[in-house]
Amino acid sequence: MLERLWAPWRSQYVAGIADTGSEPGEATLFEQILAAPEPEEETGILWRGATCFAVLNAFPYGSGHLMVVPNRPAADLADLSDNESDELWAAVRAAVAAIRRAYNPDGVNVGLNLGAAAGAGIPGHLHIHCLPRWRGDTNFMTTSAETRVLPEPLAESWSKLRSAWEGG
Repeated sequence: MLERLWAPWRSQYVAGIADTGSEPGEATLFEQILAAPEPEEETGILWRGATCFAVLNAFPYGSGHLMVVPNRPAADLADLSDNESDELWAAVRAAVAAIRRAYNPDGVNVGLNLGAAAGAGIPGHLHIHCLPRWRGDTNFMTTSAETRVLPEPLAESWSKLRSAWEGG
Protein backbone atom coordinates (compact mmCIF):
# COMPACT_ATOMS: atom_id res chain seq x y z
CA MET A 1 0.00 0.00 0.00
CA LEU A 2 1.32 3.44 -0.97
CA GLU A 3 1.64 5.72 2.05
CA ARG A 4 1.51 9.49 1.89
CA LEU A 5 3.76 11.97 3.63
CA TRP A 6 1.95 15.28 3.37
CA ALA A 7 3.95 18.35 2.35
CA PRO A 8 1.32 21.10 1.96
CA TRP A 9 3.97 23.77 1.28
CA ARG A 10 4.36 22.23 -2.21
CA SER A 11 0.73 22.83 -3.20
CA GLN A 12 1.38 26.41 -4.34
CA TYR A 13 4.01 25.23 -6.82
CA VAL A 14 1.94 22.30 -8.06
CA ALA A 15 -1.07 24.58 -8.62
CA GLY A 16 1.05 26.97 -10.67
CA ILE A 17 2.64 24.42 -12.98
CA ALA A 18 -0.28 24.08 -15.40
CA ASP A 19 1.72 25.26 -18.42
CA THR A 20 5.04 23.67 -19.34
CA GLY A 21 5.09 25.27 -22.78
CA SER A 22 4.23 22.11 -24.65
CA GLU A 23 2.10 23.91 -27.20
CA PRO A 24 3.75 25.83 -30.07
CA GLY A 25 4.11 29.52 -29.25
CA GLU A 26 3.59 29.05 -25.50
CA ALA A 27 6.26 30.14 -23.07
CA THR A 28 7.96 27.23 -21.35
CA LEU A 29 7.90 26.93 -17.58
CA PHE A 30 11.52 28.14 -17.50
CA GLU A 31 10.69 31.20 -19.63
CA GLN A 32 7.82 31.95 -17.25
CA ILE A 33 10.10 31.69 -14.22
CA LEU A 34 12.74 33.88 -15.86
CA ALA A 35 10.14 36.57 -16.73
CA ALA A 36 8.25 36.41 -13.42
CA PRO A 37 7.94 39.73 -11.59
CA GLU A 38 8.30 38.10 -8.15
CA PRO A 39 11.58 38.44 -6.24
CA GLU A 40 14.23 35.81 -6.89
CA GLU A 41 13.69 34.35 -3.40
CA GLU A 42 10.20 33.41 -4.60
CA THR A 43 11.04 32.27 -8.13
CA GLY A 44 14.06 30.33 -6.91
CA ILE A 45 16.45 32.00 -9.35
CA LEU A 46 19.97 31.76 -7.94
CA TRP A 47 21.97 33.42 -10.73
CA ARG A 48 21.33 35.18 -14.06
CA GLY A 49 23.82 35.32 -16.91
CA ALA A 50 23.62 36.82 -20.39
CA THR A 51 22.21 33.63 -21.97
CA CYS A 52 21.54 31.24 -19.05
CA PHE A 53 20.31 31.16 -15.47
CA ALA A 54 20.32 28.85 -12.46
CA VAL A 55 17.18 28.04 -10.50
CA LEU A 56 16.38 25.93 -7.47
CA ASN A 57 14.42 22.79 -8.34
CA ALA A 58 10.96 23.10 -6.76
CA PHE A 59 10.61 19.29 -6.87
CA PRO A 60 14.08 18.38 -5.55
CA TYR A 61 15.54 14.90 -5.27
CA GLY A 62 17.30 16.27 -2.19
CA SER A 63 18.16 19.58 -0.57
CA GLY A 64 20.35 21.80 -2.75
CA HIS A 65 19.03 20.41 -6.07
CA LEU A 66 19.29 23.14 -8.71
CA MET A 67 19.10 23.42 -12.49
CA VAL A 68 21.13 25.42 -15.00
CA VAL A 69 18.95 26.51 -17.92
CA PRO A 70 19.46 28.44 -21.15
CA ASN A 71 17.28 31.57 -21.24
CA ARG A 72 16.05 30.59 -24.70
CA PRO A 73 14.20 27.29 -25.19
CA ALA A 74 16.40 24.68 -26.84
CA ALA A 75 15.44 21.02 -27.02
CA ASP A 76 18.94 19.73 -27.74
CA LEU A 77 22.54 20.75 -27.10
CA ALA A 78 22.99 21.18 -30.86
CA ASP A 79 20.28 23.88 -30.76
CA LEU A 80 22.46 26.15 -28.59
CA SER A 81 24.71 28.85 -30.00
CA ASP A 82 28.40 28.67 -29.10
CA ASN A 83 27.92 31.54 -26.62
CA GLU A 84 24.95 29.79 -24.98
CA SER A 85 26.83 26.52 -24.76
CA ASP A 86 29.93 28.17 -23.29
CA GLU A 87 27.92 30.00 -20.65
CA LEU A 88 25.79 26.93 -19.86
CA TRP A 89 28.82 24.77 -19.07
CA ALA A 90 30.56 27.58 -17.17
CA ALA A 91 27.39 27.96 -15.10
CA VAL A 92 27.31 24.21 -14.42
CA ARG A 93 30.89 24.47 -13.09
CA ALA A 94 29.84 27.45 -10.93
CA ALA A 95 26.76 25.53 -9.72
CA VAL A 96 28.84 22.54 -8.64
CA ALA A 97 31.26 24.87 -6.83
CA ALA A 98 28.33 26.59 -5.05
CA ILE A 99 26.85 23.23 -4.05
CA ARG A 100 30.21 22.16 -2.63
CA ARG A 101 30.60 25.44 -0.68
CA ALA A 102 27.02 25.40 0.63
CA TYR A 103 26.67 21.70 1.50
CA ASN A 104 30.12 20.08 1.63
CA PRO A 105 28.71 16.89 0.02
CA ASP A 106 30.62 13.66 -0.64
CA GLY A 107 29.75 13.98 -4.34
CA VAL A 108 27.61 15.87 -6.84
CA ASN A 109 25.26 14.50 -9.49
CA VAL A 110 25.14 16.44 -12.78
CA GLY A 111 22.56 15.24 -15.28
CA LEU A 112 20.72 16.14 -18.47
CA ASN A 113 17.72 14.39 -20.05
CA LEU A 114 17.29 15.22 -23.74
CA GLY A 115 13.79 14.43 -25.02
CA ALA A 116 10.69 13.00 -23.39
CA ALA A 117 11.85 9.41 -23.92
CA ALA A 118 14.99 10.21 -21.90
CA GLY A 119 12.88 11.56 -19.03
CA ALA A 120 12.87 15.29 -19.80
CA GLY A 121 9.96 16.89 -17.96
CA ILE A 122 10.14 19.93 -20.24
CA PRO A 123 11.50 18.42 -23.46
CA GLY A 124 11.49 21.67 -25.45
CA HIS A 125 13.73 23.50 -22.95
CA LEU A 126 16.81 21.58 -21.86
CA HIS A 127 18.12 22.00 -18.32
CA ILE A 128 21.02 20.50 -16.41
CA HIS A 129 20.36 19.13 -12.93
CA CYS A 130 23.04 19.56 -10.24
CA LEU A 131 22.55 18.12 -6.77
CA PRO A 132 24.66 17.27 -3.76
CA ARG A 133 25.01 13.65 -2.65
CA TRP A 134 26.35 12.01 0.47
CA ARG A 135 27.44 8.48 1.30
CA GLY A 136 24.45 6.87 2.90
CA ASP A 137 21.95 9.49 1.70
CA THR A 138 19.71 6.77 0.34
CA ASN A 139 17.17 5.35 2.74
CA PHE A 140 14.16 3.12 2.83
CA MET A 141 11.67 5.97 2.38
CA THR A 142 12.21 6.40 -1.38
CA THR A 143 12.52 2.72 -2.22
CA SER A 144 9.89 1.22 0.05
CA ALA A 145 7.59 4.12 0.87
CA GLU A 146 7.85 6.02 -2.45
CA THR A 147 8.48 9.18 -0.41
CA ARG A 148 11.33 11.68 -0.33
CA VAL A 149 12.39 13.25 2.93
CA LEU A 150 13.98 16.70 2.58
CA PRO A 151 15.79 18.02 5.66
CA GLU A 152 15.42 21.72 4.85
CA PRO A 153 12.78 24.02 3.33
CA LEU A 154 13.32 25.35 -0.19
CA ALA A 155 13.82 28.90 1.12
CA GLU A 156 16.78 27.71 3.19
CA SER A 157 18.27 25.85 0.20
CA TRP A 158 17.88 29.01 -1.90
CA SER A 159 19.58 31.14 0.75
CA LYS A 160 22.52 28.73 1.15
CA LEU A 161 23.11 28.36 -2.57
CA ARG A 162 22.61 32.04 -3.39
CA SER A 163 25.21 33.10 -0.85
CA ALA A 164 27.59 30.33 -1.98
CA TRP A 165 27.29 31.24 -5.69
CA GLU A 166 30.47 32.97 -6.77
CA GLY A 167 29.73 36.67 -7.11
CA GLY A 168 26.26 36.21 -5.61
